[in-house]
Parts: sequence; C-alpha cells; structure tokens
Amino acid sequence: MGENILADTLWDVVICGTDLPQCLLALSLSRSDKKVLHIDPNTYYGGSEAALTLQDADEWAARLSRQESNAVFKAPTITRSKDAPNLSARAYSLALGPQFIHARSELLSQLVSSRAAQQVDFLAVGSFFISKAASDGQRHSLIRIPSTREDVFSTTALSMKAKRALMKFLKFVLDYEGSENADTWKPHSEVPLAQFLEDHFKMDSELRSYIIALTLSIDGKITTEDGLAVIHRHLTSMGVFGPGFAAVYPKWGGLAEIAQVSCRAGAVGGAVYMLGTDIKDTKTVDSVSEVELTSGDKIKTRLIVKGNGGAEGGAGISRLVAVIGSSLKALFTATVEGAPIPAVVVVAFPADTLTAADGTAYKSPIYLFAHSRDTGECPSGQSVLYLTTSQSPHSKEVLGFALEKFLGSVDEPETPQALYTLCYDQSGGQLPGRQADDLNMVLPSLPLSLAFDDTVLKPVHDAWKHVMGETAVDAEYMTFPERSGGMDDNDDDAYE
Repeated sequence: MGENILADTLWDVVICGTDLPQCLLALSLSRSDKKVLHIDPNTYYGGSEAALTLQDADEWAARLSRQESNAVFKAPTITRSKDAPNLSARAYSLALGPQFIHARSELLSQLVSSRAAQQVDFLAVGSFFISKAASDGQRHSLIRIPSTREDVFSTTALSMKAKRALMKFLKFVLDYEGSENADTWKPHSEVPLAQFLEDHFKMDSELRSYIIALTLSIDGKITTEDGLAVIHRHLTSMGVFGPGFAAVYPKWGGLAEIAQVSCRAGAVGGAVYMLGTDIKDTKTVDSVSEVELTSGDKIKTRLIVKGNGGAEGGAGISRLVAVIGSSLKALFTATVEGAPIPAVVVVAFPADTLTAADGTAYKSPIYLFAHSRDTGECPSGQSVLYLTTSQSPHSKEVLGFALEKFLGSVDEPETPQALYTLCYDQSGGQLPGRQADDLNMVLPSLPLSLAFDDTVLKPVHDAWKHVMGETAVDAEYMTFPERSGGMDDNDDDAYE
C-alpha cells in the first residue's frame, strides 16, 4: 500500500469489524464506485462468527481471560484429554457462533443474486433428534423428530393418537397465515407455544417437546406467533434444494466462510482491508470524520459503520465446543432416497431432561449440533459438537452432562471421547441497528439463535442506501452480473 493512500483518500465509508453484517455491507458495495476502508481490531475475519484453529482458540481464550470485561464473550475454559493424541492445531476450524441457514432464508437469495454463493460450498443439515432418557434415567437414546407427512407415517416413536395430532398441526402450520387458521392462533399470539399446543391440539408433553425442539428456542419459551413462523419456515424449506433436508451449513466454519467470501468480493471491488486495526479517536471537521487509527494512520471519511458489539447485561447463552475422537458415522445418514449425506445433525435435550449436581432439573433445553469432518472443521476420523443453552449458574455444568449423555447414546462400539473442549459464555445480539448521526451508523449483532435470522439483513440494506445516497436503486441491491475480464470474487491476490 502506498505511503499516502490512506491519508490522501476521502473514504466514503469506513467499516469497522468483520462480523457478518459488516461483511455483507462490504459485499453490497463491492460493485459500486465507493471508496471503502474495512478494518478490524482482530487479526482474523469473522468477529463473533469467526472460525478458529486450535491455536487461534487458545490465544483467543487467553486474551479474553486477561480482559476485565468483554461485551460479547466471557469466561472461556479449555480442556484437553490426557489420552488424546497430539492434535494438529491448523487442522481445525471451530465456529464461535454456529448457525445453519434455512433454504427459504433471504440471505441465501442475496448470496445467489450477488454471485457470492458461487464461492461457498453449502452442506445439508440432516435430521433433528430428541435425546430421551431411559426409564432408569441413566442412558439416553436418540429419537428422530418427524417433520414431514412421510416421517409421521413411518415413525414408530409415536402412537396413532399422537400421529393424528401431529399431522393436524403440520397441516395447520403450512397455512397458519390463512384467515381461518389465523383466527385460531392470533388471540393467543403472545402465549407460549407449548401452552397453545396443549390447549388447541391436545398434545402431551412428549409431543410438545418435539415441536419446541424444531423452533430451536434457546429458553423453550417461544411465543405462539414466533414459534409458528419458525416452524413454517422449516417445513416450507424442506426439499427446496433437494429431498430430505430443510437447511444448509457453509463448509469451513459456517457464517465465518460467508464473511470471508464477502470481504474477498469487497477487496476485488477495490476496498482496502486492514486487520489488527481499530479506531483510536475521531473528530468532526466540515461534516467529515477525521479518524486516527491504532496503526497510527490518520484518515478522513464521510461515514463510519460499526457493529453494536453485543448487549452487555442482556440475555446470554453458554456454549461448549468439543472435538470428538470418532467420526460418529452412524449419525450422518440420508433419511430419504436421493437425499445427500448430511454434514450436520441437530439433537435437542428438552427442558427438565437433565439434572444439575444439586439435584434440580435444568429448566432450559440444550441443543447439540453434530458436525462431520465434511464441514472441514476437523480431520478425518473425528467430529465436532457444538452445545448451546441459556446462561445460568449451572449452564456449563449441564452442558458437560449433555455431552456425556450424548456420547453414551450414539451407536459406536466404544463410547467416543472428547479430545478437546472449549466452553464460554456469550451475550448480546438483540439490539437493532441504528443511525447515531449523519456520520455514524451501528449495525446489529446477530441474534443469539441457532438458525440465521433474516431480520439482520434490513439494517445492512439501510446502511447501503446511506452510503450510496441518491444513486441507490433498490432493484440493484445485491444483484450483480458476472464479472468480465476473467476476474471473479475469489481473487485472493486482491483480498490478501
């Protein structure tokens, strides 16, 4: 980079942070003539959605432990099995914020129309399971959740009465916005979905737990309105990209890969990237922000766009990431003819399934995402598990119990062992994007959900319109032709 390029350029926008919303903004501007400077205080891409090698994870945890406060992540702990072989640190790519993407998500539509999807390898998310305790309360078994008409008829886990109730509900959800069905649920829109299922579909507690699991509700208390919307999206996403699955997961670290691809497109379009660089100080002169960077560079920009950095003090979650010394091959099987082999499966431990050490039943569900080596997140012969639950005094303890119960329930000759675990708390993700003033905008963090939430896309669109000004044409947003001249958005020379 030339000595005076930073100082001599009046930047149209400085984007701070490489969380997914900021990276999508960079993607949206990649075919414009706007001058974009994209910085990140971290030395890696992805922000809260980053994918880390084991070495990166060790350094990340050590850095967090030294900080007095962090608005997003807290209390990281790492354990390694004494019996584990030496793990090649660079052979892993552990996602800090694993989320899958429903086939009907607007995010996928934007990635396709912007040509960014051509650079992402999307993998199928397979079955949803319930972890059910045996009568002695010790060993757990995995019960696949039926979510299609064919599944309901073929399952042996439900009685005929339960099957009829489930079929009635699935039919209802597919047309839940129709006038007749809307009249049924709208008076109860703020009532917990579990109560609505009991009152209007006469479902028992076990069948209700199946439905709640499909919503991926972190606390299990999702409202009727929100729950019906989530399940409708799941059901209508089934079969969009092929039989047997409703969602996809990007290879090489999930949303972190989309962030990388978006930044790469930005770089090809002329954006300048600086990692390990933050904003140190700003002042306003003649309607322009004069910015001093931590690198010592001084720049001028018409607009600064940041992420909100999480919502400190808000609702939080606890996560446990475990590298397992087994491929867990039996989990990753196609369930219908012609379906791809899934790379991700979902297991839910319903509320009250597990008990803390003090004997109290744990009141929040626990969700486990099992990732095969096809995700690119671990070497052959291993797998990665991501466990998530609501943050509480017992949450990390219960995540450990859930990991133990799951490993005891899989169909393996010997109980698989965790070779490496990373546990941490995470908060934030609920603040909306906002315009602080004419020179500053704040994009929202992703909600603390397990499936991508499209509500984060509108603030990105709003930021694009602000940068583009009078030249903004909504019909052209994230809609790009193929690049000419042999250059594509995967040009690593421009990116690096």
